[in-house]
Amino acid sequence: MTTLELKDRAAVCGVGHSVYGRKLNRSAIDLAADAIGGAAEDAGLAPADIDGLIVSMGTPYGADADTLAQVLGLELKMYSQTWAHGRFAATCIQQAAMVVAAGMANVVACMASLSATGVRPGLSTQRRRRSGGRGPDREAAREGGGGHGQDPVYGIDAPDPGAAMATQAYFERYGATSRDLASVAVSFRRHASLNPAAVRRDPITVEDHQASRLMAAPLRLLDYPQLVDGAACVLVVRADHARNLRKPPVLISGMQPLPAGRDEFIWTYPGFGVAQQARRPYEAGTQPVYRMADMDRSAIDALFTYDGFSFLVWMALERWGFCNPGEAPGFTRDGRIEFDGALPMNTSGGSLSEAHLMGWNQQVEIVRQLRGECGDRQVSGAEVIQWANAYGDSLIYRR
Repeated sequence: MTTLELKDRAAVCGVGHSVYGRKLNRSAIDLAADAIGGAAEDAGLAPADIDGLIVSMGTPYGADADTLAQVLGLELKMYSQTWAHGRFAATCIQQAAMVVAAGMANVVACMASLSATGVRPGLSTQRRRRSGGRGPDREAAREGGGGHGQDPVYGIDAPDPGAAMATQAYFERYGATSRDLASVAVSFRRHASLNPAAVRRDPITVEDHQASRLMAAPLRLLDYPQLVDGAACVLVVRADHARNLRKPPVLISGMQPLPAGRDEFIWTYPGFGVAQQARRPYEAGTQPVYRMADMDRSAIDALFTYDGFSFLVWMALERWGFCNPGEAPGFTRDGRIEFDGALPMNTSGGSLSEAHLMGWNQQVEIVRQLRGECGDRQVSGAEVIQWANAYGDSLIYRR
């Protein structure tokens, strides 16, 4: 089966999420049950109908797939799991689309669930900070130091210094400033102010952004995401099955997997020239996801991306050719990426203001936008929405 044969073969039939918040005193399994149950109800299915499960999880604070199956009473034909990262949501959903298209399962729940409850006491403040406040950063213990540019030799043992260095390199290369970057946080907070599920709903201004404290210079507090407990779930089925369920199906028309190699660095696109990357001219070109979906960027009504730091929004815009290298700061000004702008982005508030759930909550928002369920932040006439990361993975959804 080729990628073109997978076009529109799978669909999202239901979405659900738990409440998002800090110190909820609820386990990851408890939160996962809310998200899975909500997605099943949304689709008009029972949890017992779910026979596939793909979980984006991280130890020690995530819920793994086999434990969820046992505790929630799921009878699974298949399950899988990945690290809990903003670059793996599309990977999980792509795997689910292939599973249902191949007949290996009928209803695949794709999800993430995170909770600080149960993290052992006594962890130092520094160790909690390194892992997003939840516990030891097990990934950073890998031989290479971790996937975010960590390098213990230089004292870089958390994600934010790598992101900060890439941001500073961009500022110096293109003459951009922190004040330019503020437009991303301000726009996404406007979206969150219209979203009852968001953990940060108070509007902010550019001046508020500039007054927020420096964290890893030049990144400020309001360039950082909202680390929360919570869970979100997307149900993937065959498209013909989805048409018989409660809500209109949202088709998966295009898929592009996550690349890796020397030219890839988590905070920038190939050719940018930081970390191990070579410095060479970068051209967005025709990405495979558009060929599979048989459309180009002009068909995209809204763009969603992982915004673990505000700078990643600029990187996604340039990687996918919505603007040329160095043009993203101007592109994101003046409400252009707001729900009523030229290219709406992250209309739930994203990781910066709704909740940091590795992009899973944004998959929920995409589906609801395409079903016209987003109320005051609804993108008018939305028919095609793309998930496209700075990391190179992508999905194109359409109603």
